[in-house]
Amino acid sequence: MADDTQTAPTNYRGEPLITSRFDTTTTAEEVIADKDLSSRNAIVTGGGSGIGREIARGLAMGGAEVVIADVDIDTATATAGAINSELGRDTVTARKVDLAAFASIDTFADDYLGSGTKLDILINNAGVMAPPLRRTAEGHELQLGINHLGHYRLTQGLLPALRSGDGARVVCVSSIGHRRSDIIYDDPDYLTRPYDRWEAYGQSKTACALITIALGERLSGDGVFVNTMNPGGSMTGLQRFLTEEEQRELGWIDENGKVLARWRTPAQCAATSVWIATADETRGVSGRYFEDCNESATWTPERPMNGTLPHLNRENAERLHALTERLVAG
Repeated sequence: MADDTQTAPTNYRGEPLITSRFDTTTTAEEVIADKDLSSRNAIVTGGGSGIGREIARGLAMGGAEVVIADVDIDTATATAGAINSELGRDTVTARKVDLAAFASIDTFADDYLGSGTKLDILINNAGVMAPPLRRTAEGHELQLGINHLGHYRLTQGLLPALRSGDGARVVCVSSIGHRRSDIIYDDPDYLTRPYDRWEAYGQSKTACALITIALGERLSGDGVFVNTMNPGGSMTGLQRFLTEEEQRELGWIDENGKVLARWRTPAQCAATSVWIATADETRGVSGRYFEDCNESATWTPERPMNGTLPHLNRENAERLHALTERLVAG
């Protein structure tokens, strides 16, 4: 008699998956509907627009005090004002930080620590995708510099405030783009090899995912829990370096420039970050990868648009952590 039993999907460590009642259509507002965050303080990088705006709005709707940390302070200030006006209370503020410059990151972190405010939620959301070859103030390839190194330095700078939080949660925004590349350890900054903007994007998003494994192991004992996620795709400012022709070739827009129906709204893409940062299911959890408000299984051909690839593992996480420490210090 044939054995019809099927093995339940697991994460990259072979553990049972953390699941919720939410899915791809869920919005940040729906995730937060039954939450009381009135005692929580949050920072959302890149919160002035796009998905980050909806993350900040969702957390504020739950009652959290939210700092939008953004390089575009004018847009961030306008967003904070709009959310405050909508909610009828001053719960969102804006402060400038340039994740492509360590001096700006350090100033932001020092100012926050100087306020004596605990930090319960840090959403490392800001990002850049597929630009021409550009470099940060320290000379790092821009995508690796902003998406990963800048956020790593910010997280490290804010650690005293996170340790003071109530089971603080850090969410590092990765992407399905992590499948495009592992870390190129011998030349992560494209100093000697030809620049490939999509490979560089993939490398940066792999870094966002891997570092949560390393930080999760190091910080959980201090009451700081770190996870990563794929928000799903939405048409925002992230696509600003792509022409309409390139977006048509990628199958993102039709011949008339209309966004295809498979794209989500920013509010839907914000849901998973907000869920990780507030859900009972993710309390005390670290080093896991989520999408659609559920933990991701490892990739299979049967579900080609979901899951994680084998290069997201503990060995690579430790190797990346060592490289990151060297790049941030150097």
